[in-house]
Amino acid sequence: MIRVAFIMGDYPAEEYKRRADVALSYSSQEVEVGILSVPATAYYGLSPGEIQIAAPCFIEAYRQAEREGYDAVVPLGMLDLGVDGGKSAVDIPVVGPCEASLHVASLLGERFGLITYRHSGIPLIRSLVRHYGMDPWVAGFRAVGFNLSDLAAHHDEVVENFVAEARSLIENDGADVIIPMGISQCPVHIKPDWLSQELGVPVVEGIGAPIRVAAMLAGLGLKVSRVRWRKCPIESPKQFSLKKSFFSRSSQQPVV
Repeated sequence: MIRVAFIMGDYPAEEYKRRADVALSYSSQEVEVGILSVPATAYYGLSPGEIQIAAPCFIEAYRQAEREGYDAVVPLGMLDLGVDGGKSAVDIPVVGPCEASLHVASLLGERFGLITYRHSGIPLIRSLVRHYGMDPWVAGFRAVGFNLSDLAAHHDEVVENFVAEARSLIENDGADVIIPMGISQCPVHIKPDWLSQELGVPVVEGIGAPIRVAAMLAGLGLKVSRVRWRKCPIESPKQFSLKKSFFSRSSQQPVV
């Protein structure tokens, strides 16, 4: 049995259960999904500064997952919170939902349509896609026009807007795969199988895709490259020393 930890932040109780239930639904006879919590939330949106502040909470959760015997770990949300640092901090696969969705989509099509909550969030998503080197695959970006915290109260309108924007991406921009850049849109409030049937193209969402990719990596015995992600020697922020961490003792030159 492969065990995958799914890291969730703080949400109102009903919203927390919605997301946890979806994550747990990706358990199978071969894969066990477990939920771990962190004292951070993206429920009301995160600025770039808040994303950096939240990262240590998620990195510590990745360490906790490793200590508890999980074989791989996935954070909730398409912002891939703490994923880059997490790959340096632990020896189990750390799989970002955005990164996994982009790579799964590349196996299913050639032009991706990405749909987020509001237009103000598109620059952040575009930057993340560029970080992964996947921007040439993107046909376009759209938004449904609602904040994450307002989705439940406007469910029908959210579904209507999402379908309309997705069809626009397919018909006008040439998208052949749709990626919801907000798990609260899909798969939490919109079922991906229904959405794919409605649109006539694959829909790759950010809970199932990363969980199953993480399980696959663990099952294959694959771990991140220590050439790319040098192992972090610090076990907790309290041990952090700028001089010790960033300069070698012998030469006092930056360690690359």
